[in-house]
Amino acid sequence: MAKTNSGRFFEDYRVGDTLTHAVPRTVSGGERALYHALYPERRALYSSDAFAQACGLPQSPIDDLAAFHVVFGKSVPDVSLNAVANLGYAQGRWLKPVYAGDTLCSTSEVVGLKQNSNGKTGVVYVRTEGRNQRDEAVMEFYRWVMVRKRDVDAPAPETVIPELAKVVDPADLVVPAGLDFTNYDFALAGETHRWGDYEVGETIDHVDGVTIEEAEHMMATRLWQNTAKVHFDATFRPDGQRLIYGGHVISMARALSFNGLANAQMIVGLNGGAHANPCFSGDTIKAWSEVLDKAETPAPGVGAIRLRLVATKGGDPFQLRGEDGKYRPEVLLDLDYWALIPV
Repeated sequence: MAKTNSGRFFEDYRVGDTLTHAVPRTVSGGERALYHALYPERRALYSSDAFAQACGLPQSPIDDLAAFHVVFGKSVPDVSLNAVANLGYAQGRWLKPVYAGDTLCSTSEVVGLKQNSNGKTGVVYVRTEGRNQRDEAVMEFYRWVMVRKRDVDAPAPETVIPELAKVVDPADLVVPAGLDFTNYDFALAGETHRWGDYEVGETIDHVDGVTIEEAEHMMATRLWQNTAKVHFDATFRPDGQRLIYGGHVISMARALSFNGLANAQMIVGLNGGAHANPCFSGDTIKAWSEVLDKAETPAPGVGAIRLRLVATKGGDPFQLRGEDGKYRPEVLLDLDYWALIPV
């Protein structure tokens, strides 16, 4: 009897399947330090216990995207080990901050399937939930992945495409208990811009760029225990290149957005996202944002801002799609999210 596992292929999934992902992961300050070593992220709430405590939190949380990567990484062996690409996200919510010492685990439910017309691959839709050691949900999100078939002659499953909201309703955003920006220190945070300074429709060029390095991507992908073959095995793709994990691009772009959005502190909602084009080692990532919406929250001094974050590997900022309506070839990421910001 074979002891090894080659991973699930498209024909192995059924709508309604619940996938319990191994292995639980206890996070520490080491994850925070490594996250800040891998990405130029320096938002004050995630850098300083004292700053976080002044904002009503018990200590500085693990970066929201670091927690996301841990929960996401747990799901890879069961969802996307044999993926061609991770295609998109929707209806994501961060429900509780993750602190050093918390243990995270995750489960996924298969909520949709659609075989592609070529008969060689199909799209798998899942809802993934991360929970801590107290069995409290810390985040949830939907994603869909293109997965290879083991047998191209295997019959196609019935097509089920889930109906997903395009935007998380601001009323459904969860503000961490105790969060209070009433006495927010803008000098220590690095910028003076607050909720009222941003206008819907405004675009922001984040100016800076970072060239993706193979070694850093490999370290990051191993850190998140993401075992997808396209990120590790150079022989898995016809072009012989390892695909940069889409989450690596998300974190890099989010870190670059500090320049202009330093006070957009906590990510609390993921409305949608697409990895528009592949990213490879040697690409230089730049980023720009567009303010899509704003909302009030019941927390003192805390507002919500909806942002489009676009990562590119060149070209002029604020150019998203060509005349044909498709993403321009230099666009790597188009991410729509809610963040908390002082009013």
